Amino acid sequence: MAIVVDLDVLLARRKMSVAEFAEAVGITPANVAVLKNGRAKAVRFTTLDAICTVLDCQPGDVLRWVPDEESVPV
Repeated sequence: MAIVVDLDVLLARRKMSVAEFAEAVGITPANVAVLKNGRAKAVRFTTLDAICTVLDCQPGDVLRWVPDEESVPV
C-alpha cells in the first residue's frame, strides 16, 4: 500500500496505550488496530481531526505516501 499510517510511532513517542488513545479519539481499539496495520480503506475527516487533536500533530504526521516499486519510473 502506498499510504502508510504512523500511529504506532506517534503512540510510542507519547507513551500512550491503544486503549487510552481509542477512548480519547472516540473509536474502538479494534478500529485503531485496523488503522495501525494499514487495513483501513478510508478515514473520516472528523476522525483524523480527533486523532490530530489527541496527538497534537498534523495529518502528515499520521499519514505518509510511499511510492510502490511498480509506480516508480525507470
